[in-house]
Amino acid sequence: MKYIDEFQDPGLARRLLDEIRATVTRPWALMEVCGGQTHTIIRHGIDQLLPPEVELIHGPGCPVCVTPLEVIDKALEIASRPGVIFCSFGDMLRVPGTDRDLFQVRGQGGDVRVVYSPLDALRIAQQNPDREVVFFGIGFETTAPPNAMTVHQARKLGIRNFSLLVSHVRVPPAIEAIMRSPDCRVQGFLAAGHVCSVMGTAEYPELAARHRVPIVVTGFEPLDILEGVRRTVLQLERGEHTVDNAYPRAVLPDGNPAARAMLDDVFEVTDRAWRGIGVIPDSGWRLSERYREHDAEHRFSVEGIDTREPAECRSGEVLQGLLKPHECEAFGTTCTPRSPLGATMVSSEGACAAYYLYRRLDLGTPSPKSPAIDSPALEGSSVV
Repeated sequence: MKYIDEFQDPGLARRLLDEIRATVTRPWALMEVCGGQTHTIIRHGIDQLLPPEVELIHGPGCPVCVTPLEVIDKALEIASRPGVIFCSFGDMLRVPGTDRDLFQVRGQGGDVRVVYSPLDALRIAQQNPDREVVFFGIGFETTAPPNAMTVHQARKLGIRNFSLLVSHVRVPPAIEAIMRSPDCRVQGFLAAGHVCSVMGTAEYPELAARHRVPIVVTGFEPLDILEGVRRTVLQLERGEHTVDNAYPRAVLPDGNPAARAMLDDVFEVTDRAWRGIGVIPDSGWRLSERYREHDAEHRFSVEGIDTREPAECRSGEVLQGLLKPHECEAFGTTCTPRSPLGATMVSSEGACAAYYLYRRLDLGTPSPKSPAIDSPALEGSSVV
């Protein structure tokens, strides 16, 4: 198959579903660790089409959602300072900090700008040599290479008024933390294809062997998800636990060597806090000593951060796969995309946002009508 519409073919989807139904003999719980995959699953009703024995658990796959509250509050403090131009992708502007978000900082006079690439922020720094320009660098292994390359370029060009506020996280340590949790029900993983396109698959075999769980590298279209589920269930039914690449059109065993070399040059592995989860050892990156002058946390002394999560927000349980979004009492009532309590409701990859956008009418959640969500999830689905 060469075209995207082929990966949404209803006939092929039915065949894959039939194969899954013919294979499964007992209950299995699988976790996708990618917000993009979560949205595909909920948008197309894949979780409802699967046989009841197969449960899909939504993991901490949204980079915006797992950015810790302390880092958000540091971003808000830095963005509020005179002489600072704070640059970010648009999905971070609505993420709530302890008592405000970046949109509110901009409304109060802060120079907060939406950019579409970290290189846009570097260009702004070149154009404003008398201002401090900070780029909010968040995300998994997918967004880390361009951010690393931008810092490398800033150092090479001698642009000293550019810095990066770093909150990059790594997927394999998160899988390790999930499997070590006493509440873990996960028996197999759909690994994020875009992460593996950068990093390859070398970190996964040890995880699969140690925890005896199959890990299937999976893409993002409906048929990608169904094929990933089929391969995972097949391994589980056979008692196997290996790494299987179901996304070979984008993922090579070694990933992208040039991107990995840039990461090794600019970043070093560190412990990192995940919002709603806590600190996971070796689960993140920070700028290495060579590039420390471009580290916003070192450049700006932000002390006395007092973070407070809303007591009624249960996004931490959602991120750990312990709770479905609609099972939270605040879902769709006190917590909506316009007034989110947690990042999982406001991020374009958040599980709560997916349920609100595609599933809330099925759940009977009262809300204003929108053309995108007037129909139940299964009606109009490209895989039904």
